Amino acid sequence: MLYDRDRAVEYAIRWAHDRNPQYYNYDNIGGDCTNFVSQCLYAGASVMNYTPVFGWFYISASNKSPSWTGVEFLRDFLVRKTGGPGPFAVEAGMGDLMPGDIIQLSFNGVRFQHSLFVVETGAPENLWDILIASHTDDQLFTSLGTYEWAKIRYLHIVGVNP
Repeated sequence: MLYDRDRAVEYAIRWAHDRNPQYYNYDNIGGDCTNFVSQCLYAGASVMNYTPVFGWFYISASNKSPSWTGVEFLRDFLVRKTGGPGPFAVEAGMGDLMPGDIIQLSFNGVRFQHSLFVVETGAPENLWDILIASHTDDQLFTSLGTYEWAKIRYLHIVGVNP
């Protein structure tokens, strides 16, 4: 299945400075960044993976997979080696990013703590031309060049397993 990047980006633009009432807002309990990114991914993928523990799904605030809201868990789900429903990705370089992809940041250099959703990329490859949307510290069309980090990784969405 194809990943609908346009639909995912439209969702990100619509909800970057607001909260979709269909989803719990995790701002006050660890942050809402990966929840927001998962919502964007779902808008473009239209498929969840209801596998207990290792899937990627949201039913309610207390009935969701760790990968729906956890930075490291989302990465692990997306780059999984086994099949199963849902979007899948590869770790890529900055030049491989497209609107609808994900960036994750580590501020301490040990573990990744923040997920960003790519809404626009420019040419040539340049941090300032990659624009993101995010929750927790709500951002929309914010340049990646405004962030500081110890480590960064880029997750390019390849497709969706039905």
